[in-house]
Amino acid sequence: MKKIKRYLRLYRVFSSQFFKTIMQSKVDFLMGLLGFFLTQLSGIAFLYLVFEQIPDLKGWSLEQLMFIYGFAQIPRGIDHLFTDNIWMIAWRWVINGDFDKYMLRPMNIFFQVIAEKLQPDALGELLVGSILVILSVSKGIVIVDAWHILLFIVSIFAGALIYTSIKLFFASLAFWIKISGPFLQVAYEMADFAKYPTEIYNKAIRFLVTWVIPFAFVAYLPASFFLKETVSAGVILIECVIAVVFWCIAYAVFNKGTHSYESAGN
Repeated sequence: MKKIKRYLRLYRVFSSQFFKTIMQSKVDFLMGLLGFFLTQLSGIAFLYLVFEQIPDLKGWSLEQLMFIYGFAQIPRGIDHLFTDNIWMIAWRWVINGDFDKYMLRPMNIFFQVIAEKLQPDALGELLVGSILVILSVSKGIVIVDAWHILLFIVSIFAGALIYTSIKLFFASLAFWIKISGPFLQVAYEMADFAKYPTEIYNKAIRFLVTWVIPFAFVAYLPASFFLKETVSAGVILIECVIAVVFWCIAYAVFNKGTHSYESAGN
C-alpha cells in the first residue's frame, strides 16, 4: 500500500511538471488540441458521405455506426492520453541511448515512461467519442440500465488496456531491432478497421483484427452488446480476458527487453 501511495505521489509530481512545460506555449497547446479535434470530425464526415450513397452497411444504420465510432474513440483516447510516451521507445530512445535515464532511476521503468508525459491531444478523441455516445443514448438506440452502464465502464478500460498492450509489445521490439516504429505504426493503425462492422471485411482481415491484433474487441464487438439485445455479455468477458493476456505478454516482453537493452555506445 505504501508503494502504491508513493507512485501516486510521484505521478502527481511528474504530471505537474509536464503541465508547467506545455503551458509555457498555450497557443501551441490549443492549436494542437483543435487540430486533433478536427481530425476526429473528418472520420464522422466520412461516415455521412458513405451513407449518402447506401441506406445501410450490412444491416447497420448510420446512427449505430456513429455509436460504434464514438465508443472506439474513448478507450483509444484514454490510452493516447496516458501512455503516448511509449511511441518514443519505438522511434528514438533505444537507438539514441536515451533510455539510459530510466535504467538509472530507482523506480519501475514502465511507470517512468508513462508518467513523464501526458498527451493533451487525446482530449479531442475523448470529447468526440463522448459526444457521439451521448447522442446515441439520447436517440434511444443504446440499451441503458445499471448492468449495461457497469459493463460499459469495464469495457472502456479493458479496451484501453488492449490498446496499451499492443503498443507496448511492438514498441518493445526496439530493444532488439533498435527501431520498431514502422511495425508499431502499421499495427496501431489497424485500429481503424474496428470502427466498422467486421462483417464488411474478408475472412483474413476479420481474423487478424479479432484474434491476432484484437482491435475488434475495443470497438465493434463490445459496442454491439450495447446496441443489440441478442449479443451476449460474454463478449465483454472475452474482451477482459484478452486485455489481461495481451498485457501480461506485452509487459513480459518489455521487461525482457529492458534486461537486453544496451546503450548506444560510440
